[in-house]
Amino acid sequence: MSTSNTFSILFLVNPKKISGDLVTIYVRITVNQRRSTISLKRKIPLKCWDSAKKRARGTSAETKQLNHYLDKVQARLFQCYQELLFKGKKITAQLIKATYLGEDENSKSLQDLIDYHSRKIEHTLTPGTIKNFKITEGYIFKFLKTEKKTTDVYIRELNYKFLCDFQDFLSSYYPKGHPKAMGHNTIMKHIQRLRKMVTLAFNMEWIDKDPFRRWKNTFEKKDREFLSVGELSNLETYEFPVERLDRVRDLFVFSSYTGISYVDIKKLTANNISMGIDGDKWIISKRQKTNTPIKVPLLDPVLELIKKYEDHPMTLVSGTLLPKITNEKLNVYLKEVAVLCGIKKNLTFHMARHTFATTVTLSNGVPIETVSKLLGHTKISTTQIYARVLENKISQDMNALRGILKQKKVEDSTQNSNVAS
Repeated sequence: MSTSNTFSILFLVNPKKISGDLVTIYVRITVNQRRSTISLKRKIPLKCWDSAKKRARGTSAETKQLNHYLDKVQARLFQCYQELLFKGKKITAQLIKATYLGEDENSKSLQDLIDYHSRKIEHTLTPGTIKNFKITEGYIFKFLKTEKKTTDVYIRELNYKFLCDFQDFLSSYYPKGHPKAMGHNTIMKHIQRLRKMVTLAFNMEWIDKDPFRRWKNTFEKKDREFLSVGELSNLETYEFPVERLDRVRDLFVFSSYTGISYVDIKKLTANNISMGIDGDKWIISKRQKTNTPIKVPLLDPVLELIKKYEDHPMTLVSGTLLPKITNEKLNVYLKEVAVLCGIKKNLTFHMARHTFATTVTLSNGVPIETVSKLLGHTKISTTQIYARVLENKISQDMNALRGILKQKKVEDSTQNSNVAS
């Protein structure tokens, strides 16, 4: 393929488009006999334009200033041509024009990136994740408006300081309806989402380098709350005076013995129950969040709940395994459940999943690899968040060790006695 190009720059006016006695100055770019024209938004009396020299005629200060501007335009257009040539791109008059006007990929703005990212994730991520990105986008625009006094910036203007300033803004921002500012981990999540978008721009070569490459996200380790054996037992056996609380408790218990999140429980039907390889009943489904398989053998408390709601009016109408309720109401009603059962912890439905991981499985000796599969985690490091060792488990393990050491001591003493005799 030939790489040589014919390239020329020409300034001109169009006498047919005269307004009063003024005409607009244009610049025409020609590459390989293909043309593209840019209006320079500068006007001049037609009689003051030298069509031979392609410049304004005269020696006045205004004329000199205009001709100096035209020289700068010519120099910049030639620079655009040289830059494209250096990058090895296929050079066209239209591409030089776009580069000059700042309409090339190197001049994409943060708004352009956010719009593109939103379209990209529209059909690939879950509604909950998309909602989280929307919240982050809202904070980005608030930050631009209040701190940068603008509505948009070029991606190429992003740098390490921009991210530091965004973090400071989030640290002092009080979300509407919240009693306090955001926590550290929440701030890190918003920055993490912004970074994902900017990394996308870098991978698509909208920018030459990742402006946040030196940034390190730091998350504070948080203890995941869960119900103890006693608390779970109290919850299971308590007799509620109101049926709606009884249903809420049953949903929580179901999750405590399966590890399935509420968004996935809501979708379960009788079709999700199958015979496993062991001949017992299993729930087989997929996690909405990650689209990973859910395969959980059913324990007795779960089988009892399925039986309880088999012919319930609510499940007959919905066609689901258990009664459905909105997530918001579910967590509100769980506060009532906690009070009645004497549970002092901030009871939320997600705590049931933590209870399954910690109290029901790990503390009873189920290997972490198995728990990871049951929870539908894609990485075992995610499961390790739950892998705390309970005090009673420490006590059991140490007692077992104590017994082993005593037994060894007895055996050694017996051996020594036999040798002596």
